[in-house]
Amino acid sequence: MTSTDVRAHPPRADSGRQGQGWHPDLVLRTVFAGAALVGLLPLWNVLRSPLPFQLPVLVAHSAGMLAGYGVVVLVGLMSRTPQLERGVGADRLARWHSAGGRSVVTLVLLHAWAATVAWAHARRLSTWSAAWDVLQMPYLVAATLGTLLFLAVAVLSVRAARKRVSYETWHAVHLLVYVAVALSFVHQLGGPDLVGHRVLQVLWSLLYTGVFWLVVEHRVVTPLRNAGRHRMRVASVQVEGPGTVSIVVEGHDLDELCAESGQFFRWRFLTPELWYTAHPFSLSAPPSRTHLRLTVKTLGDGSGRLQDLEPGTWVVAEGPYGAMTAARRTRADVLLVAGGVGITPMRALFESMPLAPGQDLLLLCFARTEQDLLFKDELDLLAACSGGRVQYLVGDAHGPLSADLLQRFVPGLEDRDVYFCGPPGMGTALRAALQRAGVPASQLHEERFAS
Repeated sequence: MTSTDVRAHPPRADSGRQGQGWHPDLVLRTVFAGAALVGLLPLWNVLRSPLPFQLPVLVAHSAGMLAGYGVVVLVGLMSRTPQLERGVGADRLARWHSAGGRSVVTLVLLHAWAATVAWAHARRLSTWSAAWDVLQMPYLVAATLGTLLFLAVAVLSVRAARKRVSYETWHAVHLLVYVAVALSFVHQLGGPDLVGHRVLQVLWSLLYTGVFWLVVEHRVVTPLRNAGRHRMRVASVQVEGPGTVSIVVEGHDLDELCAESGQFFRWRFLTPELWYTAHPFSLSAPPSRTHLRLTVKTLGDGSGRLQDLEPGTWVVAEGPYGAMTAARRTRADVLLVAGGVGITPMRALFESMPLAPGQDLLLLCFARTEQDLLFKDELDLLAACSGGRVQYLVGDAHGPLSADLLQRFVPGLEDRDVYFCGPPGMGTALRAALQRAGVPASQLHEERFAS
């Protein structure tokens, strides 16, 4: 760290560029307010109908409209809109998306069941005969196919199934959601709650169009524009340890990306085997005007292929994403906790975290073996130059991660900001240990992508 980095008062969590994002509470209130409005529309239509009131009819209408609205929300959460990524955080968005996906699939199935039951009651048919009649109605073939695609994605997203397939396969199947949405959209416009209401049909179409434009803009247009502007290529591939390499990417005017330590990009390496998949990896060194560095450990086929990248390979980078930056800091003293390859964003933060006289910056590195310690020489040099401290905890010689262990190594733990990156199990243990040690949850900054 240079002298210009030192600030006597650390920035608040709502300061700087990161503060330009939308607050999570505001996003949730907006989503639920929209759901309430959409859910009331079918009630109005059913009550004003001349036909006798039937609960299955109301359930079918409400579940269908809420499912259609939920799809818009799910797509919007994953549109990579900067205000969402900065304010909410990519990990929280992913968890909301996962929970929302289960809710939407449930609503779709509830809509199908209730519509079939309502038709059976109206026509005095058996449930199976009613289901056959319903499937022959206009637009229902497309809607049924869309439902089957939703179910296929939902099944593959179950944790047990997810572990059995590669990231590339899961990602490719997940893209079928867009096909499912397109197939069900026509059914929604022709459904009883929108048909005949031209203004509502136009507003519903604009809602879908707006959200899908966000996807196109931030997941396609912006990365391609940045690729042409910054012309990023692989400069070198450096071995860091067994099955682990650092990839140095060079480009023009990379400072215009406004990346910060602690953030990540989704990297797309333009080789015949890798171009179709974007891999999320954190920066493992502070970004500069001409270079970015990411560090990759072999955890599957995709990350394994990155070990053999050739210098000169063209790169398309989406981002930066993530809110685990120095701007989230609220205390003078800081603890960084890294487990395994989770050291990558912590190493970048360790170099760039502002540190004034009298402030303490401590990095705890957990690793199974000495060979698993990454960047040890770099960290030791940074500690000697900046005044930060590094403590290496190898194996289980010091015991499990607990409040006692943290308080043994970290003075004044309860009055520190804590940044963490590591395996899910370690994250669970750390959160429990910090709670027992009296550290408020607001002082823990992490991003969880395996929940």
